[in-house]
Amino acid sequence: MHRLKTRPQFQAAMAGGTVSRTAHFALHRLGLDAAACAPSPTGPDPSPQAQGPQVLFGVAGVWLGAMVPKRWARRAVTRNTIKRQIYAVAQHYEPRMPAAAHVVRLRSGFDRQHFVSASSDALKQAVRAELEQLFAAAERRGRTP
Repeated sequence: MHRLKTRPQFQAAMAGGTVSRTAHFALHRLGLDAAACAPSPTGPDPSPQAQGPQVLFGVAGVWLGAMVPKRWARRAVTRNTIKRQIYAVAQHYEPRMPAAAHVVRLRSGFDRQHFVSASSDALKQAVRAELEQLFAAAERRGRTP
């Protein structure tokens, strides 16, 4: 699994559309075909018309990025905990994921009254359970036409 690193990669993946949603997360996907990911024999074309997936994603396969904004998780320890959970659950689902660019986005915050500690086991379990639902729903949707 490759990780999204640049802003244009995240923007392209999010422009692909939302595949599944839960109460706190959204999964966005941009489908990549092998021909679009293969670099051209002469190198990338710098013209704006040629700036497509082949420039952003040089290797075909599963790409994943995690967006956890400060707006919904104020403390860095909470943001990092959520990101670790995203990548761990995605690693489990990777063999069943299509060759595409995926972004998991936190779209609402977890209640600080219920999860007092920034990286409590209760928060980790809640995040993991919801991410399992998110990826399972995306997997079901990918199978249906």
